[in-house]
Amino acid sequence: MLTCCPTELLEDIEVRQSKQKQNIEAHFLGIAGECARLNTQLERLLSALCCLLLTRLRCHNQLATRSQLLSLFAILFALGGCASTTTVQLSPSPQEPVCIASATAQILWKPEWRADQKDVLAREAAASDGLRQFFDGAGCFVSASLERLPQISMEAAHAVAADATKRNRKVVLIVVRELGPIVEIGGSLALVEGGTEVVLEISEFEPDKTGSRTFTIHWRNGGPGVIKGVASLPQDMQAALVAALQPSVQ
Repeated sequence: MLTCCPTELLEDIEVRQSKQKQNIEAHFLGIAGECARLNTQLERLLSALCCLLLTRLRCHNQLATRSQLLSLFAILFALGGCASTTTVQLSPSPQEPVCIASATAQILWKPEWRADQKDVLAREAAASDGLRQFFDGAGCFVSASLERLPQISMEAAHAVAADATKRNRKVVLIVVRELGPIVEIGGSLALVEGGTEVVLEISEFEPDKTGSRTFTIHWRNGGPGVIKGVASLPQDMQAALVAALQPSVQ
């Protein structure tokens, strides 16, 4: 007589499958830094080849060894890798520009990471570099003073920003919620889909207005077959700020 599997056995199988998926994700993240340094100038030319090879690996249900994956990605990423795309989501949308090229502004920022966020110091350094480079060169304001807030609550941060309007025509509070590489296993026809993402919460304060205008931006660059490391994070931060604050075209 056939009997159903015990509940304990089914749970054990689910646990093993979950651990296997986590190991595979960690496997790809481990080589992301090595791949990120390689040249990507011929990206579009070889995107079809890269995605085809990754798809064939998945279709044949094969898990390549680390050395095989490194060899594959080194060859493809050195020449171009898979094509990446950029997506931008503003919520709520649309938003009027925050930037005023003729104005001065006080820029306050603080990180607000997930409880399980890794490499916090490296992410905060990349965020700081991206913010400084953007406000130094994007022409968002004629002059902008950049200040990182201490580890205070969101309510306290908003209170500090509101108080700063007594001395500034415009105050912008930028909360960094996500900044880093991402990777998904089996999320598309390709074996791996990754890239980098930036999630910011923007609050604009002005002396003659009650309260603040607050919105979020979710910026993402990547796609099937794309693996990125941390080297591009300051540039990614700048790109997200351009999309969110909308400086005028120089």
